[in-house]
Amino acid sequence: MSDAALPTVAEVRAAAEAVKAALDRHLAAVERRSGDDDPDVYIAFNELAAAAEEYDELLYERYDEVTPFEIPASEDGVPYAGPAEPAAFSVLIRRDYAVAEPQRLVAQAERVAAHDRDSDLVDGAGTAEALGVLFGEYEPDEIASRYKEFGLEEGDSTLWITAGGEAPEPGEWLSAPFDHADPEHVLHRFDVSSVFDDEDEDEEAELEPHR
Repeated sequence: MSDAALPTVAEVRAAAEAVKAALDRHLAAVERRSGDDDPDVYIAFNELAAAAEEYDELLYERYDEVTPFEIPASEDGVPYAGPAEPAAFSVLIRRDYAVAEPQRLVAQAERVAAHDRDSDLVDGAGTAEALGVLFGEYEPDEIASRYKEFGLEEGDSTLWITAGGEAPEPGEWLSAPFDHADPEHVLHRFDVSSVFDDEDEDEEAELEPHR
């Protein structure tokens, strides 16, 4: 890259000044906040994140240096806009399965029902009833680790850790447990999908020398 294409010294300094101003605005918003979910704090946070990112890019392009600052962001690219120090958080998990062997699934449920008087499994029950029995007996993590034994096939899965202000009251969200998942409050996200395996294979193929 030629010097003509590089950011000027003045542009880097201006970006540094923008970060300083954004820091002042963020501190002022925090000092006068009305609560954990104050919108002014979120706005100031996002402005600071944008200013820091701009400065970091210009600093790297001009001087090949970086800053030690890292603004939290979820892995899907949505900027984090929740509290900097969350007092509570939620773990949201989705795991998809396909019923590969319905007979095996029902048979496992029948074994559970035979030893558990509380299990409600009628004769000739299908996969819907069997799933109720199995998930009533086993923890989801155990089913995830033994899915083949239950005649299941793994699909995609994702886990979100979302920040909150205060822990909700018992029973507060049970009627609609997944309605308030805000992508901007995702602290961490972990995705598992076979599509990632395909992408890795494509990258490895590109790296292999042509013969």
